[in-house]
Amino acid sequence: VDYFNGARLVVETSKDPVYSSNGANVTLPCHYHYEPDMEAKPKIRIKWSKLRDDYTKEQDVLVAIGKTYMAFGDFQGRAHLRQVSRREASLVISNVRLQDDGKYRCEVIDGLEDESDVVDLQLQGIVFPYQPPRGQYRLNFHEAEQVCQEQGAILATFNQLFQAWSEGLDWCNAGWLADGTVQYPIRLPRKPCGGLHLAPGIRSYGPRHRHLHRFDAFCFSSGLRGEVFYLDHPAGMTLEEAKQSCQDAGAEIARVGQLYSAWKFLGLDRCNAGWLADGSVRYPITKPRANCGPAEPGVRSFGFPNKGRFGVFCYKER
Repeated sequence: VDYFNGARLVVETSKDPVYSSNGANVTLPCHYHYEPDMEAKPKIRIKWSKLRDDYTKEQDVLVAIGKTYMAFGDFQGRAHLRQVSRREASLVISNVRLQDDGKYRCEVIDGLEDESDVVDLQLQGIVFPYQPPRGQYRLNFHEAEQVCQEQGAILATFNQLFQAWSEGLDWCNAGWLADGTVQYPIRLPRKPCGGLHLAPGIRSYGPRHRHLHRFDAFCFSSGLRGEVFYLDHPAGMTLEEAKQSCQDAGAEIARVGQLYSAWKFLGLDRCNAGWLADGSVRYPITKPRANCGPAEPGVRSFGFPNKGRFGVFCYKER
């Protein structure tokens, strides 16, 4: 093969996923070299893009020539190049957000030569199914996006749902995913969930109409930058009293995504039911025991009681 400048440009990123969590800083490694070796031009152009799951471009992240660079969209003020070693083009993202999860292309352009490689950024998180107070199958796609955001989360991707299924998630109600498809994870095949004859796996309804069709949601939340703690009162509290108690403690009433994250990543275990911001009452169990629900770990739900007095789960930033 004849190359434009007599040498082959090679771009390499991490073959393994790079893991991070919400609020952290992360470096996506990328290096380039020539075969045979030669001196790089001073005007090498480096471009980072975020990709969809099918590897088509979703958005521009950053473009750089020499020491000059420009970040775009949500990455402005959060993305820059790390070039501490020779021929390095690594991308640094600070204050990682839930929507940063995904594939990134590192592209190096030298004159007419253009080579690239892809690295996968995976946020360590948890997928949880969500139904609003109105009940099952009440959300169109845009409403599902909204309720996940209100719970400190985003709509899960298929890859995130698949990972949750491989870790044991079994849920018979169909929910929206970030790509506009409707799916649900089944570990134990049974009649109401596609039938006994189907193997375990992710059941899919495929893409649905984003305005007309209504389902539940699968939300994704990552690690916390604070702590979730429980407050109680001898007589219990109404929802409004619970919100005020959190405020008096210098905190806010916790969201559902924050409770799930505290359960999974911080080992929160409490056999007392508490209010959450959406008006639901739940409690997290990491060590199943008598009088604390089923024999498996999980976040138990009492639904959305109209009356009743309970404790409250609060969230406070570090």
